[in-house]
Amino acid sequence: MRTTIPVGPYHPLIEEPELFRVVVEGERVVDIDWRTSYMHRGVEKIAESKTYDQVVFLVERICGICSTSHPIAFCNAVEDLVGVEIPERAKYIRSIVAELERIHSHLLWLGLAGHYIGYHTVWMWAWRYRELVCDLFERISGNRQSYAMLKPGGVRQDIKASEYKGIVAALDELEPKVNMFIGAVMDDPVILARLRGVGKMSREDAMSRCTVGPVARSAGVDIDVRRDFPYAAYGNVDWNVITQSDGDVMSMAVVRLLETLESIKIIRQCVDQMPEGPILTEIPEVPPGEGIGVEEAPRGECFHYIRSDGNNCPYRLKVRAPTYANLPSFRSRFKGERVADIMIILASIDPCYCCTNRVVRIDDGTSTRTLEERQLLELSWARTRELDARHAHRSRRLLEL
Repeated sequence: MRTTIPVGPYHPLIEEPELFRVVVEGERVVDIDWRTSYMHRGVEKIAESKTYDQVVFLVERICGICSTSHPIAFCNAVEDLVGVEIPERAKYIRSIVAELERIHSHLLWLGLAGHYIGYHTVWMWAWRYRELVCDLFERISGNRQSYAMLKPGGVRQDIKASEYKGIVAALDELEPKVNMFIGAVMDDPVILARLRGVGKMSREDAMSRCTVGPVARSAGVDIDVRRDFPYAAYGNVDWNVITQSDGDVMSMAVVRLLETLESIKIIRQCVDQMPEGPILTEIPEVPPGEGIGVEEAPRGECFHYIRSDGNNCPYRLKVRAPTYANLPSFRSRFKGERVADIMIILASIDPCYCCTNRVVRIDDGTSTRTLEERQLLELSWARTRELDARHAHRSRRLLEL
């Protein structure tokens, strides 16, 4: 007998609203469907009323964990449109900030993965050492999150030479801890039992479903924007793209942990090779045209498209976050898995649903129409009243019983 288990839109282990309808036969999953866009913030539309400099702060808030990835992708798009080359020092600073964010994100994911499988020791230890990175961000930028370091044409703040020693010292303290996590993940029988062979995806599926980032690399797809389309200082330092071949949750964990070591390697080289000079190339105006910016966020390729009509605000901004590309992989990764593994498979792509949410048109079956803000609100209020009435009816039925 088939049963549908709703996971969401509000669930203790889903930080943002999203609905997954998991179809099961007994304890085995046979299909999954999902509904997105429960929380639409209108970032792309808001960008049209902001100056290019202001948009950086806006896109920085698309995701708190990727609060440098979106600004880098946006700045890359503006610089592509204008045709400007940023200063060498700015390239190295961008790389340092981006790789610190990657370490922060991967350790955060590791802790949450431990939490999802009930292994709270992993959760507490991973988040403890993530604090080293958050403290570094506070020293460099003044903020533990949303660092305000980026600006079209370069960076907004310099990293002082007096901070180099502290950065290296923090990395020296962090590296053996990451190696400890690698040993724990690879050898712990509880983690192996919960992650190995769970949520598997073949290389062919990963490619046909256009997955990105650690999700794709865990299945043997050798892609990384930092290497394939170099930006910032990635073409000037030595590092490796990490891949695995099994495509399961275990492989995704291993990819993220080994990438953390690569990030440490990149930051050390950037500190050692940091050139002197300016940190910003001024952009007096943005001409009409189009620009594309990509960045390898911790979750995968982050894409920004920008169009200018010669005004001081973007005519159009289009954002594609990596979660949007990785969601379709669930269809192949869930089939045949156990109900007990639903949450860790959902968590394995390191999802950010608010990055993904968007509403453009509503199709009511007879026509497709664009809705104004007031109309969207009225639809939401009507749906809330409907749910309230349904809940009241169920409550009365329970009282009668």
